[in-house]
Amino acid sequence: MSSRTAIAPTATSGTAAIRVGISMLGAIGFALSYDALRQMAVAIHIRGLLTYAFPLVIDGFIAIGVGALLILRTAPLRSRLYVWALVGLATATSIWANALHAVRLNQQTRHDGLHLDDLTVGALSAIAPLALAGAVHLYLVIRRHPTTDQHSRESATTHRHIDATRHNSGTAHRQQPNREELKSGHQESPPMPSADEVAEGAAEVADSLELPARPKGRKPSATMDELLAIGRTAPRGRNGRISRRNVEAEVRAEGHSVAKDRLADAVRMLQAELDAAKADAEDA
Repeated sequence: MSSRTAIAPTATSGTAAIRVGISMLGAIGFALSYDALRQMAVAIHIRGLLTYAFPLVIDGFIAIGVGALLILRTAPLRSRLYVWALVGLATATSIWANALHAVRLNQQTRHDGLHLDDLTVGALSAIAPLALAGAVHLYLVIRRHPTTDQHSRESATTHRHIDATRHNSGTAHRQQPNREELKSGHQESPPMPSADEVAEGAAEVADSLELPARPKGRKPSATMDELLAIGRTAPRGRNGRISRRNVEAEVRAEGHSVAKDRLADAVRMLQAELDAAKADAEDA
């Protein structure tokens, strides 16, 4: 346990130092590429303060594109290919502009000391934008990857869980009598329960022996005569006809349960009575 505790601070400080170094590397690469791209902005006749914004369009897009690639790593292939194409185009543009800037200056400058050919100058000038893209990628990967101290905490938690499980299993094993004690007839008596434990056990037994309460339900289903009597008092429906919904509501209100088929028969009989009464009234 002490070795894991000692490893965690070292891993944390090392990870922090790597992050700081990557941030400094990205900042330096951005500054070098920024200077070259700003001079290229002047050369293509961009005016005034806008020359300072031109490098942000290229190198800033590279940094954002690398972050988007990591976020969209589970996206469909077509979406990831689209982002890769944009990032590749921006990176190629930055490399080409830095190389062209260095080559043109190399051709126009008089060299009294060390002189490099155009190919070497162009290749070395491409390091700055590549360092910027690589630094951004490394920083995001490290941020998304769990550090060693997190692994050590998870491992320590797992070990504590295993130790607790073993301790519980060992305690249960010690509580069981062994074969020699059973053969000899001598067995260590378990500890006597306290008065509170006895009272709680007695209360649980009393609760378990209580008779279950009668379920509170509806009255038994009414007879057909009762259904007809209740249905005659139910409000009528449209055009003075018997309403099945109203009859059922009255039956439920009386506390009876009724099946749908018996309710339909009752409504049919009530409607027949009503029709017969209307016919008699018309004949009279």
